[in-house]
Amino acid sequence: MADIALIKQLREETDLPFDVINKALTDANGDIACARELLEENTSAMASKKSERLAKEGYIASYMHSTGKVASLVALSCETDFVARNEEFRALARDIAMQVVALRPTDVVELVAQQFIKDDTHTVGEIINQAIGKLGENIQVASFSIQIIGS
Repeated sequence: MADIALIKQLREETDLPFDVINKALTDANGDIACARELLEENTSAMASKKSERLAKEGYIASYMHSTGKVASLVALSCETDFVARNEEFRALARDIAMQVVALRPTDVVELVAQQFIKDDTHTVGEIINQAIGKLGENIQVASFSIQIIGS
């Protein structure tokens, strides 16, 4: 078993399950930087496997800028209504709606490739992959729209 302090640190950073973090640290021989890379690879691989599963449930989130002149709706899909009701999933949908208002992507492909405004060390796609790792379901941006007054 890996050092419990390192497991705790990575758990706070990633919110991934204990056993996944322990395995990454064990495989990395206790090297936390290497373990982070393994965890990132693991969440990407998990997302890839789950991407084939049908995401027919979800949540629609909105965000309106404080000026009241630009707003967005984002439909974030998942596999089950259980995850669709999860507050972390809903917070992700709201964050992506804020992303749409801030950077105004033209399509979903552009959106998921953008640097995430709340953590510019990751793309929106990587943040979604992390959520897939935490929640254990396929998660996709089904659609989004933006409304602008003026401009």
